[in-house]
Amino acid sequence: MTASDAAGSAGNMPGSASADSTRMVTALVRLRQALTDAVLPLELPGVQAARASQDELVSQLEDYVIPRMMTIDAPLLAVVGGSTGAGKSTLVNSLVGQRVTTPGLLRPTTRSPVLVHNPADAQWFGQDRLLPDLERVSHSTNDPGALQLVASDAVPAGLAILDAPDVDSVEEANRILAAQLLAAADLWIFVTSAARYADQVPWEFLRAAAERSTAVAVVLDRTPADAIQTVATHLARMLASRGLKDSPLFIVNESTVSEEGLLKPSLVAEIRGWLEMLAADAGARHAVVQQTLDGAVRTAARKSHPIADAAQQQGEAVGGLRRDAVQAYDVALRAILEATADGTMLRGEVLARWQEFVGTGELLRSLESRVGKLRDRFVNAVKGKPQQAEHVTTAIDSGLELLILEHAESAAERAEQAWLQLDAGRGLIKAAPTDLGRASRDLRRKAERAVRDWQSGVIEMVRDEGADKRTTARFLAYGVNGLSVALMVVVFASTAGLTGAEVGIAGGSAVLGQKLLEAVFGDQAVRSLADRARASLETSVRALFADEVARYTDLVDTLGIDAEAPERLRQAARRVDDARFAAQHEA
Repeated sequence: MTASDAAGSAGNMPGSASADSTRMVTALVRLRQALTDAVLPLELPGVQAARASQDELVSQLEDYVIPRMMTIDAPLLAVVGGSTGAGKSTLVNSLVGQRVTTPGLLRPTTRSPVLVHNPADAQWFGQDRLLPDLERVSHSTNDPGALQLVASDAVPAGLAILDAPDVDSVEEANRILAAQLLAAADLWIFVTSAARYADQVPWEFLRAAAERSTAVAVVLDRTPADAIQTVATHLARMLASRGLKDSPLFIVNESTVSEEGLLKPSLVAEIRGWLEMLAADAGARHAVVQQTLDGAVRTAARKSHPIADAAQQQGEAVGGLRRDAVQAYDVALRAILEATADGTMLRGEVLARWQEFVGTGELLRSLESRVGKLRDRFVNAVKGKPQQAEHVTTAIDSGLELLILEHAESAAERAEQAWLQLDAGRGLIKAAPTDLGRASRDLRRKAERAVRDWQSGVIEMVRDEGADKRTTARFLAYGVNGLSVALMVVVFASTAGLTGAEVGIAGGSAVLGQKLLEAVFGDQAVRSLADRARASLETSVRALFADEVARYTDLVDTLGIDAEAPERLRQAARRVDDARFAAQHEA
């Protein structure tokens, strides 16, 4: 339901409230959406409590607060809940005066909750009203996802009674359903017994009720006559100490039940009389509803802020994980780009094949002082040896692939180690479909193709640049492949970082390659060719590493964490408070 749909429904419902109510419904619908948008997928400290609180708020907004705001004049819903074996179902049957719900003789009892209402109030409990997730049925069933509706003239108009499962059931589904039903109540009728009144679980529910100002009545059931004074006094003190001193306390003496499973009418007369009074007095009934509703609205707004904080922590954690992964790959990428520009590539096999291609090591070593004299010698050396150019290309191919793979492996390892330092990162690493600590399996194939494509691109650059020079002696002498190899060497031209003999050898390689290219194309064209070839290589390597780091960043992107969600949630909570204060001012 959108905010506009809810607002329209609020304005058209029988007995629906004023513009202030419409404003509140709109604010609450937006708060529910903002809560839903604030996803908390990462395992961070305190996230379990935040998730539980978030689920609780969303459920109460959907099951109670928003439907109730839209149908403020609906009958008062009293949910009867409490401990295992406290006699809830027997109490409900006795209040109605007939058997409408089945007591659980065997524990745990799994059955659908039962809502008893006056026939005239049937329209208030349709599928689109309170507890919309529960299917409406008219018969007894063991399906906890169903809500059995029972119409009875014994229940006064303006009142409905719902029998909920045990809050301390050993069956989790029963406990969850009980909490859901109690959260949808205008009035909690909490049933306990002389033997169970101090149990911890029921008091956790009562503490939550006091925290959000829910209207509560307590029934001390199955109480032996000689224990009434002691137990009732102690229970009253416990209620007072926990913020429930104004809650009515009813006592039902221990007694046998009739063949129909009902208590004597006199034992429940006080409770029944109080409920009938609420049903008959619209003002008193409205006060109970408003007390619970105001408390739920106030609590929803207040509890939304810690959830917004948790969502912000999620966003910050995602940002940190992303930065760690990107940084690891950026370091590796810079290392590759440096190695392809500082002369590192002009070593080993590449250098050896280049020396074979240009002639001898002596040629290179003496090049700086006799470039002009040796040009003709070089031309003679390369004539008729295209296969030697291919050898250089193959060596460059292998060298670049190895460089890319080595640095990709180191980047993957660094990124994984960074993530493993964090709880959130460890969870993502564990859930990842592939081994993130290694380069991707298809990187070798992609690197091979990328390097080949780059080399083909360099050849095309040379071919295009020499289109009008193909009939010249120099172009024919060197050939497209030979000039392309020379351009690749120029791309690796800088000798920064090399030491000793490597400076002269690698430097000579670069100078010779550049002189050859200049002899054909001219110095300005050579500079342009080298810049374009270097940019093309960088683009190819960046694309490879973008795919590699995406294995990490895609993991955090698929979490669906919206960086703006925390602030939207805070704003939505503030709008609810503003609407509440405005309504109080008008009142």
